[in-house]
Amino acid sequence: MSNTIVLKKGLNIPINGEAALETMKTIAPDVVAVKPTDFKGFSPRLLVKEGDRVLAGSPVLADKQNPDILLASPVSGTVQEIVRGEKRKLLAVLVKADGAAEAVDFGVKDPSAMDADGVRNALLKSGLWPSIIQRPYGIIANPAVTPKAVFVSAFSTAPLAADAEFVFKDEVDAIQAGITAVSKIAKVHVCVRSESSIFSKLQNATIHLVDAKKHPAGNVGVQISHISPIKKGETVWTLSLLSLAAIGKFFTQGRLVLERKVAVTGPGALKTGYVDALPGTPVCALEGCFDKEVETRFISGDVLSGESIGKDGYLGFFDNQLTLIKEGREREWFGWAKPFRFNQFSSSMAYFSWLKPKKKYDMDTNTHGGVRAFVCSDVYGKVLPMDIFPVYLIKACLAGDIDKMEQFGIYEVLPEDLALCEFVDPSKIDIQAILSDGIDLMIKEMA
Repeated sequence: MSNTIVLKKGLNIPINGEAALETMKTIAPDVVAVKPTDFKGFSPRLLVKEGDRVLAGSPVLADKQNPDILLASPVSGTVQEIVRGEKRKLLAVLVKADGAAEAVDFGVKDPSAMDADGVRNALLKSGLWPSIIQRPYGIIANPAVTPKAVFVSAFSTAPLAADAEFVFKDEVDAIQAGITAVSKIAKVHVCVRSESSIFSKLQNATIHLVDAKKHPAGNVGVQISHISPIKKGETVWTLSLLSLAAIGKFFTQGRLVLERKVAVTGPGALKTGYVDALPGTPVCALEGCFDKEVETRFISGDVLSGESIGKDGYLGFFDNQLTLIKEGREREWFGWAKPFRFNQFSSSMAYFSWLKPKKKYDMDTNTHGGVRAFVCSDVYGKVLPMDIFPVYLIKACLAGDIDKMEQFGIYEVLPEDLALCEFVDPSKIDIQAILSDGIDLMIKEMA
C-alpha cells in the first residue's frame, strides 16, 4: 500500500480490563437520553414538550443558529422529562421507550445516484448531521461549507478501546454506503491499521496504512497532521465508523438506526465484553457489570479523553466504550521515595515495574500528587507524533494569546490529541481543559 504513514512516538497504557470479544447481552433501556451537551457548538432549541409522542428519527432539538441541524430521538416512545441544569441550561431530553421500535420512514435512497446537495439535505432531515465534526475546533460541521477533505480513522489505539474489526464486522456494507454518500461532498480519506483490515477494500475513498503500534496513532487528528495538515482558513470534516454506519443504514433502510456494540471495559468491571445498546443508554441498565459496593468512576469513552458520567449518567452519542475504574482515594506514604513499586506503572521508568513490560495494572483515578509548576521539557514530544509545539501551545492558551495559539498549532488539535501528554505530564496539569478553553476563546474571537 503506497499511502503509508509511519509513526514511532506514542505510549500504550497497560491497564487491565480489555473487553472480551463476545456479546454479553442486548440492552433495551426504559429511558434514553438525547444530550445536546455531546455536540460542541450546538445551541439547543426544544421542538417537543413533556408528554409528546415521538418515533425513532423524530426531531426533538434544533440548533438555534442553524435551524436545519436537528437532533432526533433514537427510539419511539414518549418524552418523559426535560432535564435542565444551572441557569436552566438544557442538559437532556429523556424519552421513555415503548418497545414498539416505530421509526420515521425517510425512504430508501441510493447515495451513488445523488448529488452533494441531495446528500446534505437528506442528512440534515435525518438528525445525523451533528455526527459530522468540523476541524478546526471540533464543532458540528457547517452545512454551508465544503471542506477540503473528510477523514475517517478505522481503528482506535486508546486504552481498552473497542475492537473495530469485531464491532463492525457485519456493518462494512453500511459503512461503504456512508462513505459513498459523504464522498459526494468531498474527498474521503480512511486510515487503517493493516492491509488485511476489513476496511482496507472500501471504495470511493483513499486508503492510508498507519504503521504504528502506540497510542495516539488511532486519533484522526494525528492522521490528518500527516496527510493534509490544517492551515488557517481551511476546513476538514471527520466521521467515526459509528457515524458512517448510521449514515449508511439511513440511506439503505430509510430509517434512523443508532444501535451499536458497546465495549464494557476497565479494572472496575466485574465482567468485560460487549453489549448491544443505544447512545443515551443509562449506566444503570448495565447493572451486574460492576460492584455496587465499590466506589467506581463511570467513563463514557476511554480513560484518557472520556467523560465521567456517574452511575446515573448516560452513554455519549459518539462513544461505543464504557470504562469502569476505581476511585483512588488512598494516600500512599512515601510513595515518591519508594522505587520498588512493582504495582505502579511509570511512563518514565521511575519505578522498577519497567522490569515487567507485559504486566497489566489495575489502575484507579489517583494522580499521586497535585498540580505543580509548569516544567518545560521534552516529555510531551516523546509521546505526541505531530509537528506542533505542545508546551508553547498550552502556554499560549493559558495566556489567551490568539496569535501564538495560531502559530503553535491550535487549528490542528482537539483535547483528545493531547490527552496522552496530560497523562505523562510530571506537573499534573489539566492540559485538555486548558486546550478546550483556548479553543472556546478562538471560536468566540474568530467567529
